[in-house]
Amino acid sequence: MKLIVLVKEVPDTFGDRKLNLETGLADRSASDAVLDEITERAMEVALAYADANEGTEVVALSLAPEGSAATVRKALAMGAGSAIHVADDALLGADIVLTAEALAAAIQRAGFDIVITGNTSTDGSGGMMSAAIAEYLGVPHASGLSSVEITDRQVKGTRPIDGGVQQVSAELPAVVSITEALPDPRFPNFKGIMAAKKKPLETLSLADLNVNPDDPEAARSIMLTVAEKPPREAGIKITDEGDAGEKLADFLIENRLV
Repeated sequence: MKLIVLVKEVPDTFGDRKLNLETGLADRSASDAVLDEITERAMEVALAYADANEGTEVVALSLAPEGSAATVRKALAMGAGSAIHVADDALLGADIVLTAEALAAAIQRAGFDIVITGNTSTDGSGGMMSAAIAEYLGVPHASGLSSVEITDRQVKGTRPIDGGVQQVSAELPAVVSITEALPDPRFPNFKGIMAAKKKPLETLSLADLNVNPDDPEAARSIMLTVAEKPPREAGIKITDEGDAGEKLADFLIENRLV
């Protein structure tokens, strides 16, 4: 069984988040770069299966700038056997479609039984990457799983919906996305960190994947304008002069809050 886990480098959620107003892209120098926690949970799903099933191959796959190799190696330190790093300047600011096309090409090149992803990243929050990759690969897609069970022929799980829970399954090969309901990821230990330095990490460009970022027939989106979020305005202060209740009621009615 070969499991490919998509891992993503994102700005630290505890740090500042800013936009570069010239490029319209996230200013990734504003905070430390870390692996997105949801992708670490996806890695935990794969590693837990590998722990219980000898002969399982776990591959970490990331699309990130060239300087992100150290972040990608954290997935190796967690326990992945190898990693693939897609890095190309033409991917700077790539939309979901181009990103999915490049990732799907890398997955197809490596071969797979299951692709495991997080349901949404903490930076882009698009939530459509797993579906787009499954479409490019032409395989079933099970999204938003809060539990995952893998067998030789299929992957099964539960998906919470309004008013209940769905039981879903997909024949292999397949793509699945998981939610934060899955267990916390394991921490890399010293042995894993040292071993990660010797594990294979392959770096691929778009040329290696035969992906043309300027394909005129491919759907691409571009950013037209970008602006900072305006600062919050000062709130209204109500001084109690015996009529504070009336003023508060008037404010709530005026703003349709009651």
